[in-house]
Amino acid sequence: MSKLYFSYAAMNAGKSTVLLQASYNYEERGMHSLLFTSALYAETEAGRITSRIGISADAQLYGETDDLYVWINREHRKGKIDCVFVDEAQFLTRQQVWQLARVADRLGIPVLCYGLRTDFRGELFPGSAELLAIADTLREIRTICHCGSKATMVVRRAPDGRAITRGDQVSIEKSMYVSLCRSHWEEETGRWPVASTLKAKPAAPARKKSAVKKAKPARRSPAQSRRASR
Repeated sequence: MSKLYFSYAAMNAGKSTVLLQASYNYEERGMHSLLFTSALYAETEAGRITSRIGISADAQLYGETDDLYVWINREHRKGKIDCVFVDEAQFLTRQQVWQLARVADRLGIPVLCYGLRTDFRGELFPGSAELLAIADTLREIRTICHCGSKATMVVRRAPDGRAITRGDQVSIEKSMYVSLCRSHWEEETGRWPVASTLKAKPAAPARKKSAVKKAKPARRSPAQSRRASR
């Protein structure tokens, strides 16, 4: 049975590069793949998936109102489609994720989705949340923070370099985003140190030194006193 795959990562992890390489493998073997990318990032009406290392391929542009099952089924009837690739999958609607699941289940075509898991606020994109819930296979594509640790979060920067913590979930300018590890993301977004940890703990009250009491000499009986005087 064909599967629905979701490969997720932080920004600039090479998701598009992996997608294009996988699509090329199909084409090299005489098979036909159908590529999609979000219309949100389209510079022209013609869709294109472009990697940071310079490779690219034509792609169909999808919007939030498109029924991807109907679209792919129509193209499949014109000519066999062996695999479907979806870039910027975080921008899929929840309904579109289910439409892609039906492509795998009903049409027998594997669907490979690539996208971000969380936004700059540390919250799941709706499309990513649904993919994490129902995809058959989840794959993490790794990248690194400036400290060398695995980057799992994304911070959005203002022109002055300051981290932005509020605003629309989608910003088209990709250069505004930086991938960070969770620890540095918390620091840059002001979530750490937590205010409660900055308050000094009240000092424990000093313990009073107990005065050492001198033992009183034992009282002697009259008989003991007479013996001692002898």
